[in-house]
Amino acid sequence: MRESDRRAELGAFLRAQRARLRPPDVGLPEGDPALRRTPGLRREEVAELSGVGVTWYTYLEQGRDISASAQVIDALARALRLDPDEHHHLRDLAGLAPPDTPAPGGEQAAARLGRLVDAAAPNAASLYDACYDYVAWNTSYTLLRLDPLTFPPGRRNLLWMMFTDAANRARMVDWEPAARAVISQFRAAMGRRPGDPRLAALVEELSEVSREFREWWADYPVRRFRPATVGIDHPEIGRLDLEMFKMRPMGHPDLVLVLQVPVGEDARRRVASLLHRTDGT
Repeated sequence: MRESDRRAELGAFLRAQRARLRPPDVGLPEGDPALRRTPGLRREEVAELSGVGVTWYTYLEQGRDISASAQVIDALARALRLDPDEHHHLRDLAGLAPPDTPAPGGEQAAARLGRLVDAAAPNAASLYDACYDYVAWNTSYTLLRLDPLTFPPGRRNLLWMMFTDAANRARMVDWEPAARAVISQFRAAMGRRPGDPRLAALVEELSEVSREFREWWADYPVRRFRPATVGIDHPEIGRLDLEMFKMRPMGHPDLVLVLQVPVGEDARRRVASLLHRTDGT
């Protein structure tokens, strides 16, 4: 969307939200309806409720080229009684990051995402959070890569697996490029959460136990996820390649779902056979 189009859409959205509200909806006196020349709230009333200047707010509705801080946009969201989806949309139109709102669902959402991970079989699937701690994984993941439950609580983490698990390292055909990619993605993730104590503790602990992590971290590598294929030598079904896919569930932007899909029909058959032997079918 062009910048001028975005500003015009922002103005149209603000006008529509202003028009749907009546003064009593926001704690203002109704007054004489015959004296109101516009449906809904006046611009002056929105400006007063949000603590901004009337002229500035008018320019914003008119789509003029003016800047709006996150604090002001959030104040407008409160003044216009926007729900979380509308607030998110307003931030998008203002060119801002999404608001910090808790993901819905709690335990029910975790169970739902767990079912999604299980349903990904025979592909290996894992779900981890912003600190790279495992949240969920399926049987295929435990058979092809590792079982996070073999790590103690507090260390069931993708970085701990990659840099400290000897069995995983031996199983990977090209461990170093994959490990470098993970640490580069983690460095980029830290840039989105500066000062996070959990991330800082991970860096300190891994630097103590892994020479590679310590040395590569000092090089300050930064790289976002790129499509990749990793090879593994499985002790039961032999060599196979896994194509990596990474996505974020809607409503849970701090979680990452990673699918590792066997490449080729022969590899898929061998993985399915391994699963069948394991579950006794």
